[in-house]
Amino acid sequence: MLVTTSTLSLTVDDPAASRDFLRSHLGYRVVHEADGFVSLTRDADAAADVVLLRRGTEVLPPEQRDQRAGGVILALTVADGLEAEERRLREAGAPVTMPLREEPWGERLFQLTDPNGVVVQLVEWADPGPSDTASETASQEVAEGAVLVLTPADEAVIETPNARMTTHASPSRGSSELSAWTVTMAAGQAGPDHAVSREQVWTVTSGALEVVSGGRKERVAAGQALVLGPGSVRRIEAPEDVTAYVVMRADGVVTVPGTDGTRPLPWAE
Repeated sequence: MLVTTSTLSLTVDDPAASRDFLRSHLGYRVVHEADGFVSLTRDADAAADVVLLRRGTEVLPPEQRDQRAGGVILALTVADGLEAEERRLREAGAPVTMPLREEPWGERLFQLTDPNGVVVQLVEWADPGPSDTASETASQEVAEGAVLVLTPADEAVIETPNARMTTHASPSRGSSELSAWTVTMAAGQAGPDHAVSREQVWTVTSGALEVVSGGRKERVAAGQALVLGPGSVRRIEAPEDVTAYVVMRADGVVTVPGTDGTRPLPWAE
């Protein structure tokens, strides 16, 4: 088999919106376009071509017409400076939905999400070299029984429309089994309905929160702890400014009622 090109075909509700996103922010150009169909490419590099198909179009087999490109990631490995690309995209108003981060296995990446929910990651790989990165050294120290002190840094803070998360410990920051982070919510903020695959323990350190789960609403005030069982659908609300400290096994993932697939918790990875 001789492959001459690679194309990612995405079924979306609004091909024009994804087309404009790819053209404006990622340098793609339109090769062909018709009603409910757009084909795009990038010139002079190895990025995969992209085909956008409108959901419901009769070009697709009947069993595929109502599917969306949920859970698909278009990953583009770049060689000309990830920090500069993130800065350029933020200045251009692009929706950066996961800030620049580095994984313990040497992958550095940040993430965009287009108007149809398609995730695009820009990636670069660190020189593997000897096992001397901070995270590898930290994991080795923990394995050998050493005491590891972690201080939150700017890259450990993630803002969402619902809350502000500050990572204290996670696999990317030296912990192998547990993730721990602080959640800060302003009065009136509320998270979406969701379930987590692992048990979580929330300790409220200031203010109060309310959790809605199983048809009940419970108020948890400063000094109290909240245990949320694995798989339970919950919604966290802030009737007043609140800060809570959360601990969970590091392999927990999120599901959202009514949607397919799982989602990671970036502040717990």
